[in-house]
Amino acid sequence: MKFPKVYPLKEIAAIIDSEFVGNEDFPVHGMNEIHVVEPGDIVFVDHPKYYDKALQSAATIVLINKKVDCPDGKALLISDDPFRDFNKLTRHFMPFRSSAASISDSAEIGEGTVIQPNSFIGNNVKIGKNCLIHPNVSIYDNTVIGDNVIIHAGTVLGADAFYYKKRPEGFDQLLSGGRVVIKDNVGIGAACTIDKGVTGDTTIGEGSKIDNQVHVGHDTIIGKKCLIAAQTGIAGCVVIEDEVTIWGQVGTTSGVTIGSKAIILAQSGVSKSLQGGKIYFGTPAEESRDKLKQLANVKRIPEILEKLKQ
Repeated sequence: MKFPKVYPLKEIAAIIDSEFVGNEDFPVHGMNEIHVVEPGDIVFVDHPKYYDKALQSAATIVLINKKVDCPDGKALLISDDPFRDFNKLTRHFMPFRSSAASISDSAEIGEGTVIQPNSFIGNNVKIGKNCLIHPNVSIYDNTVIGDNVIIHAGTVLGADAFYYKKRPEGFDQLLSGGRVVIKDNVGIGAACTIDKGVTGDTTIGEGSKIDNQVHVGHDTIIGKKCLIAAQTGIAGCVVIEDEVTIWGQVGTTSGVTIGSKAIILAQSGVSKSLQGGKIYFGTPAEESRDKLKQLANVKRIPEILEKLKQ
């Protein structure tokens, strides 16, 4: 998430009432999660296990809960609770804005687009030409939709990321300040949910088609011309490359990559990254030919045990 202008480090520190290390005029361009940080971004870290990763990342400002040596060319924001202060910054730069109408006055809707009754179009939403939005679709603030997109009834675009920190009193949510971006010629079925990014974009690539009751987690990137069948659940920060086919009731863990033209057969569980151009099946998902041989051998166990008794 980029800020509306470049801020000096001292102003960012003042917003969260934190100490800082570095030149007070050190430039701050925005804030991001570690997997999408760029120079000029703030990244937060609150566990020693990840200190080095954050300090050595592309981010040039590290919001951290311990005084450490500051790497050359970077700055630190010292906080007793980086998670809380990252939320403060999200709330400051991307505050929630209530809507007074079903279709916001700030929404941009292209020529030939049809929006059926009882749909909600939030603030600063952009919808391209010749789209069809069926009834009871909710499109949250800042969503971007290309041309020739069809979205069926009951779908929600832009809900918050499922991202929590456990506290003694319960779970504390990491606020979401990102977007959902839907490219041209995408089809989205009924009752789908696509969460916005925490600081970046959740993206559905050009020409991809999503069946009914599919969930796509925050910051996930789906490539071009993918097919995703019903009741599939895709976790946050997943990368699905071009022309991947995912059949029904597949589930993925977060942070994995599924290579181009891979096929994931129904009811599989993807727990690690998978190479493209292959067919996968099972939990954990493996190449289907090997997995099916394993299952065939399991069925032979009673026969083998019987022979051993003889």
